[in-house]
Amino acid sequence: MCKTHDHTQGEAAQAGAGRRSFLRATALLGAAATAGVALPAADAEAATASAGGRRPDPDSRRFTLAVMPDTQYLFDGPSIDKAPVEASLRYLLEHGRDDNIVFLSHLGDLTQNGAKDEFAAIGAAFGILDRRGVGYSVLAGNHDVNSSTDDQRGSTPYLDAFGPQRFKGKPTFGGASSDGYNTYHLFKAAGREWMVLALDWRLSAKGYAWAKDVLARHPKTPVVLTTHELVVEDDSLSAYGQQLWDQLVEDHDQIFLTLNGHYWPAGRATRKNAAGNDVHLHLTNYQNRYFGGAAMIRLYHFDLDRNIIDVETVSPWILGRAAKGLNELERQEIELSGDADRFSVEIDFEKRFAGFAPVPARPARPASRMLIPGTVAYWRFDGHDEGTAVSGTVRDLSGRGNDLTLVTVAGGALNWSADHHPDQPGHGSLEFQGYKSPLKGAYLRTVDGAPLNKATFADGYTIEAFYRLPADWDPDHNAWSGIVSRTGTGGAAGKTADDPDEPLATLSLSNDREPQWAMRPLNQEGIATNWGQETPLETWWHLAVVNDGTHTTLYVEGCPVVRNPKASAVGITSVGLPWLLGGYEYAGKIDQILHGRLGDVRIVARALPVTSFMNH
Repeated sequence: MCKTHDHTQGEAAQAGAGRRSFLRATALLGAAATAGVALPAADAEAATASAGGRRPDPDSRRFTLAVMPDTQYLFDGPSIDKAPVEASLRYLLEHGRDDNIVFLSHLGDLTQNGAKDEFAAIGAAFGILDRRGVGYSVLAGNHDVNSSTDDQRGSTPYLDAFGPQRFKGKPTFGGASSDGYNTYHLFKAAGREWMVLALDWRLSAKGYAWAKDVLARHPKTPVVLTTHELVVEDDSLSAYGQQLWDQLVEDHDQIFLTLNGHYWPAGRATRKNAAGNDVHLHLTNYQNRYFGGAAMIRLYHFDLDRNIIDVETVSPWILGRAAKGLNELERQEIELSGDADRFSVEIDFEKRFAGFAPVPARPARPASRMLIPGTVAYWRFDGHDEGTAVSGTVRDLSGRGNDLTLVTVAGGALNWSADHHPDQPGHGSLEFQGYKSPLKGAYLRTVDGAPLNKATFADGYTIEAFYRLPADWDPDHNAWSGIVSRTGTGGAAGKTADDPDEPLATLSLSNDREPQWAMRPLNQEGIATNWGQETPLETWWHLAVVNDGTHTTLYVEGCPVVRNPKASAVGITSVGLPWLLGGYEYAGKIDQILHGRLGDVRIVARALPVTSFMNH
């Protein structure tokens, strides 16, 4: 649901996202121009820090994992050039806040020959992140070590430069295997813990045992596995990649994404693991491109609200050179936009992680907690056997006497259901089976003499309801059904502007399943209307109509809709007739009945903030 409604903040966030390409072409000039302008390291890092800072938001449901593949051609004996790597690393500092970059993973082959001076150069480049406390992982590729050995090879220049001693004390460092070639890293994002499991290019039996132990000690943590070799091309694993799948990935449901380099061009594969869930396996490598790939980086933008990972590939170093004029090959490398380098991965994160870290269902809340000051009516429908018919009276739990009685049309029925909105206080609902032409179904009305029938709410009100429409909802037979409505017509109240046969108030659903609050305020002759957007079928929704004594706002899932009228609207006109749940009257007669499920309904005689809604 919407947590806040600071429109200034929201517009700023949207503007930041929309200006992303512009920033890469302008603000990045400073991030990478150090290829030609020798700024002291401290000055350059201070400049990038002042441009945006590097403190990721651990609770935001949007975050970015950065990936840097093979940089070996930049660190090859006498032809060492660390400027592209430094440009990419400064990019992370500069855009850390805007993109909520939480971690960087290098995929191995940092160097061409695994020589000490090569590692000294790239090690110095990564000092940019070390000095700023940025979390990252590296791993050994075949060019970084003796390619004929596994992770039991012993001491190497790689281990001297990027062994566990380099990461000790970093907040994201989880630990390393005893040999030092395998590490795991933990970071916080979207309000939970995530792991990057960085594995050597060739695991030994000890390496596999270590990795399995790490996973066993973090059984509820989703894992991104990084290694140098796994996918060889689209839909194909290498021989070693198949071994890694068979011995580790397939049986560990926590691993939902793997990233590797080594081969080119970029490619992807998807495999079903032993739990029947998709594992996305991605190959990213640009060493075959201009300037050895120029330390190009791939950005995995996670969005847990949209259930998607948007992937893009950019070259901060080349972007930073744009002001000087790019050569023909550089112009082709600024940003890769082919299907292999810019794509989206759809993942229902909650469902995908349910096997090892299920999200606990929100427990029911007692009715007494919902009776906040000003509550004049509260109806909920839990505590009944599934599918049984409603009979008798449905009590108003506010104690104000606004009880409901059943009205049937053409033998229609109204049944209890255990289905409910996940954030609904009561774990139950009513299943309405309305149908029109001919009209059939059942609905509820307040009893004669109920105090609610005469209430006009001149000082403000909040009306809330949960609803869900089934897959067979048909606008030809089910449109314009009322969720909550007040009977009595405009004509009966002496308010004849607009259609005098319309009821005095109705929270209804249009033929496009748009929630509509249409009513006659005390200070208007005509109908004031708030419109929401189309609400999909087979989904639970929470609606709230809030009037502060002057203006009315309609909320869907705690989010204000766009079509909220600015005109003053005071109270709700009444002629002393009942309210309906699930029914809509026209010209004083029942005209439509809801086809769908209705959860808790509450009416409060004052304007409530979003934080006090029933779904909060």
